[in-house]
Amino acid sequence: MKLSIPTNNNHLEVDLEQGTSAVFVGANGSGKTRLAIFIEALGGEQTHRISAHRALTLNPGVPKIRERQALMGLRFGHPDESALIQHRVGNRWQSKEASLLLNDFDFVLQALFAEQSRTALETHKNARAGNTQTVEATKFERLQKIWEQLLPHRKLEISGDDIKVRASTGGAEYSAAEMSDGERAVFYLIGQVLVAAENSVLIIDEPELHVHRSIMSKLWDYLESSRPDCAFIFITHDLDFAAGRVGQKFVILDYSSEGPCWTIDTVPNDTGFTEEVTTLLLGSRRPILFVEGDAKSLDKAVYRCAYPQWTIVPRGSCQEVIHAVATLRANSELTRVQCAGIVDADDYDAADIAAFKEMGIAVLPVSEIENLFLLPEISREIANAEHLEPEEIKIRVEGLKEDILTLAGQPELIERVLRTYCMRRIDRALKKTDLSNQESIDDIVKSYLQQTQSLDIKNIAEKRRSAIEAAISEGHLPVLLSLFDNKGMLAKAASRLKNTNRTAFESWLARVLLNNKAPGLVAALRSILPEIEHPS
Repeated sequence: MKLSIPTNNNHLEVDLEQGTSAVFVGANGSGKTRLAIFIEALGGEQTHRISAHRALTLNPGVPKIRERQALMGLRFGHPDESALIQHRVGNRWQSKEASLLLNDFDFVLQALFAEQSRTALETHKNARAGNTQTVEATKFERLQKIWEQLLPHRKLEISGDDIKVRASTGGAEYSAAEMSDGERAVFYLIGQVLVAAENSVLIIDEPELHVHRSIMSKLWDYLESSRPDCAFIFITHDLDFAAGRVGQKFVILDYSSEGPCWTIDTVPNDTGFTEEVTTLLLGSRRPILFVEGDAKSLDKAVYRCAYPQWTIVPRGSCQEVIHAVATLRANSELTRVQCAGIVDADDYDAADIAAFKEMGIAVLPVSEIENLFLLPEISREIANAEHLEPEEIKIRVEGLKEDILTLAGQPELIERVLRTYCMRRIDRALKKTDLSNQESIDDIVKSYLQQTQSLDIKNIAEKRRSAIEAAISEGHLPVLLSLFDNKGMLAKAASRLKNTNRTAFESWLARVLLNNKAPGLVAALRSILPEIEHPS
């Protein structure tokens, strides 16, 4: 399908092929729903729109009707086998395409029950005839598999005329009508996609509605994979969702009913950022905070809870954060977006930190972000989240401190930290070496020696060794954690504070931080992390 969308700059041409998707992201009032309506009308029978205004009343006892009738009711709002596209606006949308609360869950269920009955009968006939051909899964079975993968704490029990739910650990069944909003939303969206006509263009307005952020991307990964014959158009205001999808990406900036006409930016490819990051930058109405780590890392969970007024964009390494801040500030296409950065301490000295501050980049008070959870005020809140008695919390926090001091005192680990520290200092010194104005080889040699001879590696190593040993002997944990990094220290915290391993501990931390399940921990993190001035 080829879309031609009227814009201020003539028309935006969008090609949609089977198995591909396009994402339009925009703020409230930018004309997103009007665009969804326009595309639906443009595509005719080839398009199927799932409205942002959708009723989620699940009635497992819905009357059973013929499959063709159910599909016509779903697509055109008229459950008659002779229904036509002309019925869609008046019947499905009741001539209120932008504001109607779409109530088609019954048709979804009726289509699924009818398809299940037809498939079961065909399978029964084949079995009776001795035909051993492969049995295809019904759409209900495919729905059940996806739903349970996304919500592993629940199991669906689907019969010929009813749907029940039970906890995955056992217990009594209950009617699917009693599902939570999120569970029903996931069920509804899976059903809509599975019963859509072959080779359709599915337009999903606000795909994130009622779906928990932790499973949203995975849900649509499953659904796009389940319908490779279809194309998907996502129209959303959720920047994280838009950034996480693979496909063509556009930012809706404005809408005029005269025409109609939209102001739409295509995500550019020459900004110095990936298309995912550029989508965030163009669409964001909040300032951008570039951080180290990746989208799945503990870093993002920490920063999202500690700096809720910012859009967090992970950039991998420290150098990538620095590059991102400098690039965004220099990029004329994106100058309306304000940004800052935050990086691990990574052995930066006072001069480096001052230079970073001038650039708009803050530095952590610890060597790496994992070390935050080893600080006494933070580890105390982690233990407190376990609902331990005050005396037990004190014992565990003190025990963790001793574990870290003992681990950090091992000579081979100190040597490893010193080696890394010296390599970083050498690397940074060499990167600052400027030989561009030298006119001869002799001049280059002379200038190089002058600029590097002051780098006394042995003295640098001994100063850092003394600082580490002093922090250990004095039991000054915050100072030690600003100088010393070792992945084994977080494993000590996992064991002491939660009696678990490091991987499970990191997963727990990310979960409670993103879901705000430990407000005391979040408050402690905010008190320790550097304050970043919010742009006015």
